[in-house]
Amino acid sequence: MNDRNTPPPETTAKTHYLRDYKAPGFLIDHLELCFDLDARDTMVTSRFTLNRIGSGSEAIVLHGNQLELVSLTLNEKPLGDSEYEIIDGSLHIKNAPRQCALAIKTRVNPADNTSLMGLYLSGGNFCTQCEPEGFRKITFFPDRPDVLTTYTVTIIGDKTRYPEMLSNGNLIAQGDWEDGKHFTKWHDPWPKPSYLFALVAGKLAHIKDSFKTMGGRDVELYIFTEPHNIDKCDHAMESIKKSMLWDEQVYGREYDLERFMIVAVDDFNMGAMENKGLNVFNSKYVLAKPETATDADYEHIEGVIGHEYFHNWSGNRVTCRDWFQLSLKEGFTVFRDQEFSADMTSRGVKRIEEVKILREHQFREDSGPMAHPVRPESYEEINNFYTVTIYNKGAEVVRMLHTLAGHERFIKGTTLYFDRHDGQAVTTEEFVKAIEDANGLDLTQFRRWYEQAGTPEIQIHKDFDKAAGKLTLTFAQHCQPTPDQPLKKPFHIPLHIALLHAGGEAASKTLIELTEKQQTFVFEGLKTEPVLSMLRDFSAPVKLNFDSMGGQSDDELAFLMAHDNDAYNRWDAGQRLMLKHLLKHIHSIQHGFPIALETSFKDAFEILLSANIDDKAFHALAISLPTENAISQELKIIQPDVVHQARAGMKVLLATGLKQVFQNKYEANSTNQRYQYSSEEAGRRRLRNQCLDYLASVNNAAAWQLAQEQYNKSDNMTEQLAALMAIANSNSPQRNTVLDDFYTKWKKESLVLDKWLSIQAMSSLPDRLTAVKKLLNHAAFTIKNPNKVRALVGAFCHYNANQFHAANGEGYAFLRERVLTLDKLNPQGAAHLVSALNHWRRYDEKRQTLMQNELETIQSAEGLSKDVSEIVAKALVNKATT
Repeated sequence: MNDRNTPPPETTAKTHYLRDYKAPGFLIDHLELCFDLDARDTMVTSRFTLNRIGSGSEAIVLHGNQLELVSLTLNEKPLGDSEYEIIDGSLHIKNAPRQCALAIKTRVNPADNTSLMGLYLSGGNFCTQCEPEGFRKITFFPDRPDVLTTYTVTIIGDKTRYPEMLSNGNLIAQGDWEDGKHFTKWHDPWPKPSYLFALVAGKLAHIKDSFKTMGGRDVELYIFTEPHNIDKCDHAMESIKKSMLWDEQVYGREYDLERFMIVAVDDFNMGAMENKGLNVFNSKYVLAKPETATDADYEHIEGVIGHEYFHNWSGNRVTCRDWFQLSLKEGFTVFRDQEFSADMTSRGVKRIEEVKILREHQFREDSGPMAHPVRPESYEEINNFYTVTIYNKGAEVVRMLHTLAGHERFIKGTTLYFDRHDGQAVTTEEFVKAIEDANGLDLTQFRRWYEQAGTPEIQIHKDFDKAAGKLTLTFAQHCQPTPDQPLKKPFHIPLHIALLHAGGEAASKTLIELTEKQQTFVFEGLKTEPVLSMLRDFSAPVKLNFDSMGGQSDDELAFLMAHDNDAYNRWDAGQRLMLKHLLKHIHSIQHGFPIALETSFKDAFEILLSANIDDKAFHALAISLPTENAISQELKIIQPDVVHQARAGMKVLLATGLKQVFQNKYEANSTNQRYQYSSEEAGRRRLRNQCLDYLASVNNAAAWQLAQEQYNKSDNMTEQLAALMAIANSNSPQRNTVLDDFYTKWKKESLVLDKWLSIQAMSSLPDRLTAVKKLLNHAAFTIKNPNKVRALVGAFCHYNANQFHAANGEGYAFLRERVLTLDKLNPQGAAHLVSALNHWRRYDEKRQTLMQNELETIQSAEGLSKDVSEIVAKALVNKATT
C-alpha cells in the first residue's frame, strides 16, 4: 500500500449536532480480531460481515485514525487503489454489495502512541483505551456506540515479554505459537460497541478470588498489576465483591460472564474504564495499603470500582445510542456509585462531598463558556465533554427522578429500563420514559433538565402571620443565559423542606415541586415562627436566595448548625455563616481595614467545634472553612490574592482564639492503636487532621513541633501526609529536610510521589511557580504520565489560585508553555490544563488582558489539537454568564 494510507492526525474542527443523528447504514453481527503484538510493529487483522439496512447503496465508511493499511479484501478479493479511498483517516469502500465479508490488516505503533488512546504501552505492557473514539486507532471499523457486535479476539505475543494476554469475555483457548510466542483466545457473547473493547498484555501478577451470584453461578475475580504492586490489591478485591452484592440486592442485577477482571496501569488519561469483563484502571484507584494510601484513597478505590462494575448494566448491557447521550450511562452510574458509597460509609458525609464537587466545579462550569446541557446539542471534540455536567449534574438529575418517584418506584422503573433495552443502544429519553411507564408518571417538563444548561436560582420570600399562625412561602425560579441558550423555560424542581422549632423539632416536613416561574405555598397551624430548613439533602442542583438582605440571619444559621437533623443542611448552614463573615473580611481588606472575628461568629464556631458529634467525618467537614474556589464564586470580580488573604486570616484568627479547644479535640482523637481502615476510624483521623490544619496555620514553633511529631510517629499515609502538608505550608527550618525525607522514603512508590508533587505545587508559601518549574526536571516527574501532570502542573494551575493568578501573569505564561508542549503528546491532558483559563472574564481588567493574550497565543499555534482548540475558541468567544 502507498503513503496515502497513513494519514496525519486529524486536527480540523468539525461541529457534530444531535439533530444530524442517523442510524447506522449497516450492522455487524460478529467481529474477529487477531493481534500479533510488537512494541513498534503490531499487526491487527479484523474480519467481519457487513449487512446493509434498508435500500441504501452509499459507500461503506469505516472510521480510522493514524492507521497504516496493510491489506484489504472484500469477499476474499483484494481491493485495488481505485476501489477505496482514505478520507480524513477513514476508509471509504465504493460499490460494496448489500452483504459483504471484509478482512482488514493494519499496522500500529503502540510505543509511540503518547495520546494513550487506542493501543499503547504503559510500563512496557500493552493497554487499550477505546472510549470514546480510540478503537479507530486500532483498526478500521464503524467506531460508534450504536453498532453492537459480539467479539472473538486472538492475541499472539512473545511468551517471555507478555506472559499475560487479556481481552473481553471468557477465555476459550490458549497455547503455544511459533517462534517462542504463545496465544490466548477470548470470546465475549454479549454484543457491545467498539468503545468497550479492551486488550492488556505484559508481565503482570494477579490475585484471584470468586463470587457466587444470586443465581448460584461462581464468577472468577482477578486483579492484575505489575508484580511489585501485588501486595496492594486486597482492598480492591473486597470492593469488587461488595459492589457485586450491592447491585444484586438493590437493583437485582447479576453478573453475566465467567470471570471479571481488573487491570491497574500507571499511564491512563481517565480514572478507569468499564470495558466489558476487563476493566482497565488508573493504578491510583486500585492500589492501597496503609503505608502508601490515605483513607481518602481507600474510599475512592471502593467508589470507583463500584462505578465501573455497575456499568456492566448501566452502560454495557444497555449502552448509549450516540455520544450526546453520554450521561445516560455516566450520570446514572455516578448516582449508583454514590448510593453504594453512602451505604458503605456515612450517607451524610457522602452527600456533602457530592454537593461540594457540584457547587465548586459544576456550578462554575454552568456559568462559563463551556456550559452545556446534560444532553449536549453539539460538540467538536467529544473528549471535552467528559465533564462534571455530564457526570455529576447528570447524577443529580437521576437523583431527582429517584426523589420524585420514591425508592421502590424508581427501582421498578430502572428494572423496566434494563429489561426493555437489554442489548440496545438508547437515549436519555428512553431512560426517563421507562421511569414514567413503570409508575404512571408524567415527566414531560422534567426532561428540561437534560435539554437546558445552567443552574436554576430560586428566590424565596417568607411572610409569617403570627396572629393566624400562617407561613406563606413564595418561590420564583430563574436561570441565567448560557451559550446558545439565552432563554430558559421553568424547570421541574423537587424541594425537600422542613419548618424547625426550638430544639430542632420539625413542625412540618414536605416535598414541594416547583414547575412554574412563581409559586406560593401556605403552612398553617404554627404556634411560633419556624426556622426554614430548605433544600434538605440538596434535593435539586439549584441556588437558593432569600429576599431578606444577606439571606437567613446569623442566629438562624447558627440554629441550623446546632439543631438541623439533615446533615447537608447542617453543614450548609455553617458554610453560609462562614461565607458571610469571609465576605466581610474581603471587604475590609479591599478598603485597607484590619480583619477581626465577630464575637457571635466565634461563639457559634466554638459551640460547633466543641460539640460531641458521633460522625467525626461530618464534624471535620462542618468545621472546615469554605474553599477559595467557593468564596470566589460569591464575588462579581475575583481577586485571588484577597480571597486567599481573607481565608488564611480567618483560619489564623480561629486557631489563635480557640487554640485550646482545637488542641483538646486533636488530642481526643489520637490513638495508639495500629492503623485500620474503617469508616469510623477514617472519620476520627479526618477530624484530628482538620484540627492540625488549623493549629499549624499559626506557623510558629509550637505548630511546627506538633506537625513534626505527627509526621514522625504516624504509621499510616493519612496522618503522615496531613503532617507533611502542614510542614510544607510552614516556615519551619525543618521544611526541606522533611520533604527530602519523604521523597527518599517513598521514591519507589509512584503514586505516593504524586502526593509529594501536589503538596509542593499547592503550598501557600511564596514563589511556588519557581518551585514547580524546578520540579519539572525532577526524577519524580514526567510529562508523558497524566497522573504526574495532574499532580504538579494541574495542582498548581487549578488549585493554587493565589499564585497561579499572580498579577505579573507568569502563571498564565507557564500554563501556555505546558499546554503547547503537552498538546503534541496528549491532547486530552492539554485540554484539561487549558480549562484553567476558561473563566478569565471573571477577574480584574489586568488579569483579563494577560489571560486573553495567552489564550490567543495558544489559539494561533500551528497544529493545535481539536481538544484544545475547541476549549480556547469557546473561552474567547463566549462571555461568562455571572
